[in-house]
Amino acid sequence: MSKSGKAAKAGARPLASGRSVNYSTSPLLASKTPPWRSRFLVALVGLAFAGLLGRAIYVQVVHTEFFQKQGEARYAHTLELPASRGRINDRSGQVLAASVAVPSIWAIPKEVDAEPAKRADLAKALGLSAKELEAKLNPETRFVWLKRLADDDTAAKVKALGLKGVFQDREYRRKYPEGEAAAHVVGFTNVEDKGQEGVELAFQKELQGRDGSRSVVRDRLGRVVEDIGEIVPATNGRDVDLSVDSKVQFFAYQRIRDAVAENKAKAGSVVVLDAQTGEVLALANFPSYDPGSRQNLSGEQLRNRALTDVFEPGSTMKPFIAALAMDTGRVTADTLVDTGNGKYPFQGAVITDTHAHGVVPVREVIKFSSNIGATKLAMQMQPREMHEMFTAIGLGQRPQINFPGAITGKLRPYKTWRPIEQATMSYGYGLSASLFQLARAYTVFARDGEIIPVSMLRQPHDQPVAGIRVFKPEVAREVRLMLQAAAGPGGTAPDAQVPGYSIGGKSGTAHKQEGRGYASHKYRSWFVGVAPISKPRIVVAVMVDEPTAGVYYGGKVAGPVFSQVTAQTLRLLGVQPDLDVKSQIVANKNAVATEESF
Repeated sequence: MSKSGKAAKAGARPLASGRSVNYSTSPLLASKTPPWRSRFLVALVGLAFAGLLGRAIYVQVVHTEFFQKQGEARYAHTLELPASRGRINDRSGQVLAASVAVPSIWAIPKEVDAEPAKRADLAKALGLSAKELEAKLNPETRFVWLKRLADDDTAAKVKALGLKGVFQDREYRRKYPEGEAAAHVVGFTNVEDKGQEGVELAFQKELQGRDGSRSVVRDRLGRVVEDIGEIVPATNGRDVDLSVDSKVQFFAYQRIRDAVAENKAKAGSVVVLDAQTGEVLALANFPSYDPGSRQNLSGEQLRNRALTDVFEPGSTMKPFIAALAMDTGRVTADTLVDTGNGKYPFQGAVITDTHAHGVVPVREVIKFSSNIGATKLAMQMQPREMHEMFTAIGLGQRPQINFPGAITGKLRPYKTWRPIEQATMSYGYGLSASLFQLARAYTVFARDGEIIPVSMLRQPHDQPVAGIRVFKPEVAREVRLMLQAAAGPGGTAPDAQVPGYSIGGKSGTAHKQEGRGYASHKYRSWFVGVAPISKPRIVVAVMVDEPTAGVYYGGKVAGPVFSQVTAQTLRLLGVQPDLDVKSQIVANKNAVATEESF
């Protein structure tokens, strides 16, 4: 046999190069593969394909909704289309609060991979410390606000850095053009644009509107590349038109601010009501705050004192006692009352007047603000009659006004009254009310015996609101003349006079309560009045808390504020003067004020 034949027989295989491999000389190649190994490999491949098929069925059939959402979360986003909050306007359309679009800066933390220097620049632009920024950029967080409601300068600085993963959107910020003058009226919103105080809170539902939405596809850089689905448009909030006159409001705020400073007082409030419609023309307090910038605010600034602070109304209650006594036919304006020498022992106590007035008619009990005279009128009546009258003018009840913070004051059930308590209530001790309640109560004299509802919203023009009768018309008009005398020459508040206009009102001064007693050197001073007397158009109430400049009587402290606010308001409303200014000035020069009893 040839060599080639032997090689073939031995299992050698020729190669292309002419060389051959001898299988018999290689133990590895010469051994036979077991049949189970090939079957095992085929089985493994089959199992792998089965696993892939099962996973595909699990992803695309069984849990398709879950995985679809996970996928969409990586490219599809729902953008909120914020609604613009409604405006708050005064009675003439002047804007008191409005929303303006401002930039808000946000980030996807895991995409922010800026170098330390760039992050430091970002922190500086945002007004944050490096530690604060790092806390916000937690990689575990999918979304974070870096600066909401930022100013344009901040937004421009951040944009100039060109950082990946940092984005900007537009949100609405509330602006308050009248600032601190109208703060306690309009209130303010939080960063979520939800009302927190004042009208912003009271009319949250009407003002807020309804946000819309837009579904989009974003690329890895956060840019919108496509809209998907339908756009739900935002519904803007409804405007609210208030009864407040911004000019009257601003002037009232200035005057009470100045009075607090001049009298070195703790605080003060003013309420101005339209006696024809019941509209609130002004509601001002000092201290106040800027509703657009509320850093480091205190409760003293935020309190709407005209509605939330209650106090014993003192001598301002005496006209109501005289009116009730006349309305029930027990006395007339000319009925004589013996006030003696200014001291009246009663039920183990001594009721005093600041001066001895002797025997005076009822009208002069009010003019001279006699505690003794008021006591003797009150003790002719049953406690139930007084309680019903106090309730009818709104004492002991929460004012029916759509405004947060208004409180009830204190008026105990008449069955618990002792005689001495009935006596002190006649001159305003033993019960309490807010300045707002007092202002509304005095509409009973401005409206010829009717108490009227009050409103913060603009009412139909020149349509006097219907009231509830408390006193006969002739009684209310008679008391109005008494109030004119009380605020005139020889009365307790000649400083409340308004050049060119007839006014009437009652001053009050009371020791402040501290615990169960009274502070001997802390007072509240106030004045409540109507103008003009011939045909009342407005009611103005003024309160100054803790005057410490040496003068504390209501006629001296609150009376001048009433005069200034009333004069300005009547002019703005176009009310014609009803007095000769020259004769009025002469009368006031010759007048000597009578200090009210308290």
